[in-house]
Amino acid sequence: MAKKKVYIAYTGGTIGMKPSAKGFVPQKGFLGATLQSFPEFQHPDMPEITIHDYAEPIDSANMSPEDWHKIAEDIERNYEQYDGFVVLHGTDTMAYTASALSFMLEGLQKPVIFTGSQIPLTQLRTDARDNIINAMYLAANYPIPEVSLFFHDHLHRGNRTRKTDADGFAAFSSPNMPPLASIGSTIKVRDHLLWQHKSKELTVRRFASPKIAILTLFPGISDELVRDFLAQDLDGVVLQSFGSGNAPVNNKPLMQAIENATSQGMVIVNCTQCLKGSVNMSTYETGRVLMDAGVTSGFDMTTEAALAKLYYLFSRGIDVDTIRDYIVVSLRGELTN
Repeated sequence: MAKKKVYIAYTGGTIGMKPSAKGFVPQKGFLGATLQSFPEFQHPDMPEITIHDYAEPIDSANMSPEDWHKIAEDIERNYEQYDGFVVLHGTDTMAYTASALSFMLEGLQKPVIFTGSQIPLTQLRTDARDNIINAMYLAANYPIPEVSLFFHDHLHRGNRTRKTDADGFAAFSSPNMPPLASIGSTIKVRDHLLWQHKSKELTVRRFASPKIAILTLFPGISDELVRDFLAQDLDGVVLQSFGSGNAPVNNKPLMQAIENATSQGMVIVNCTQCLKGSVNMSTYETGRVLMDAGVTSGFDMTTEAALAKLYYLFSRGIDVDTIRDYIVVSLRGELTN
């Protein structure tokens, strides 16, 4: 049988950095040379790999929607030639990029797996080797047709993932959904969880440039701050509220500022600040008032997924009411409803 072929896009990040007098720095070709020096990569069970080093490696803190599109187009150009794709990415904003590509890559029928590391590949205690080997193996041998993220023995749906540890090896989790697959002495894939695209033809949905922002509530937040924030020329806002979707309803001017914004066409999506759980605005008065003010429930979407979904929907040329309708529908498995 012909070997499976995996395309590796090294966009930047800790995993492929080289030690230097100025600390760890990216260098073109260094990652590929390092991988080829490891005996594991000569094992007969390993797929045939092609590594594409991005000409200008991107620190994930600098990642932008234009960079998301660049990665999506890279996959599109090589889609027919490979069985699966691994995207090496810095950990800081990996969950944002994985969420964005889950919406951009419409009709995806092949694995696209994000991974990275907390310690560079060249270091003794690195987590990079296990992450990249397992990501490559899964991409080659398990036709999981969605954008996912592999870290520390677990494959998560990309748009359900959050970075929950700044320096631990188990840096990512999907708090409201079990992993798609778990790696131990055997590989356990939860087939019933896999997302199936209705379309079978890959289409890259380029994001336009809607004005999207995130507003986090906190005890004592002033109505002036919220009013000034929402007075900006914004299309959509992810509102990070308390608990199951609650806000300080005793602050009448603050609530009025929210209602004014939604009545003027701003889409405000309510996501909980809690790591786990779902927004249910009908439970308490402090949530119901938000619902009455025109705020749309984000259910159990992550902030990263809600942000990416707003970019996607505002880029489709549909009206605001339709966008609000689609927010509460699972388009890529990003929410439970």
